[in-house]
Amino acid sequence: MSEQELQQRIRLELGRGPVRLWRNNVGALRDERGRLVTYGLCKGSSDLIGLSQVVIGPEHLGQTLALFTALEVKTVRGRLSEEQEKFLRLVQQLSGRAGVVRSLEEARLLLGGSDLTA
Repeated sequence: MSEQELQQRIRLELGRGPVRLWRNNVGALRDERGRLVTYGLCKGSSDLIGLSQVVIGPEHLGQTLALFTALEVKTVRGRLSEEQEKFLRLVQQLSGRAGVVRSLEEARLLLGGSDLTA
C-alpha cells in the first residue's frame, strides 16, 4: 500500500466520532505574478492533523476537550525528515497526540485504541 493510500484509509476509517483528521499538504508555488505562495500548516508538519476528544478529570469540572493530533504517515521503508521529527516532538511536548504511523492499527493505537470505530 502506498503512503497516499494509507493516509486516505486512516483519515476515512479513524477520522470520525471522537477524532477528526484532515490532510495537511505543505509546499509552495508561484502565482500568476510570480510571487511565492506557501501553503499548509508549516514545514515539517504532519500528513494528517486534527483533534482528538478527551474527557478530563474533576479538576476541570468534567469538561470535554480536544487535543491537537498529528499523524506522520510513512510506509514501512519511509523515513522522517529532521523537520518532521521536530514537529512531532513539539506536539508531544505540548501534550498533544503525535507520532509516526505505518499501518491502520498503529494509527488506531495512537489515537486511543479500542474506543475508535473500526
